[in-house]
Amino acid sequence: MKVNCEYGGGCDLLFGTKQETYELPSSSTAWTVGELLLWLAEKHLKTTQENFLQGDSVRPGILVMINEMDWELLDTTNYVLKENDTVIFFSTLHGG
Repeated sequence: MKVNCEYGGGCDLLFGTKQETYELPSSSTAWTVGELLLWLAEKHLKTTQENFLQGDSVRPGILVMINEMDWELLDTTNYVLKENDTVIFFSTLHGG
């Protein structure tokens, strides 16, 4: 299954790209956003996991959108991904 990820607001620095299409490994169960987060952190994160994850979710200050909809409306980490979904990670925290 393919999923499109876009990174902005500093999240692009965490992953070294502004957008990427990933081919997720085959699984006997459907992929959730929570599983995607852990997989991204393990396989594609260019820095420590603490900069992206807190527990089993993203750090506070990282906005997550799925197909241009706030993931809070889609059951956050429990959302079951579909082929060619677009997941956007955007940091709202900025240093000064």
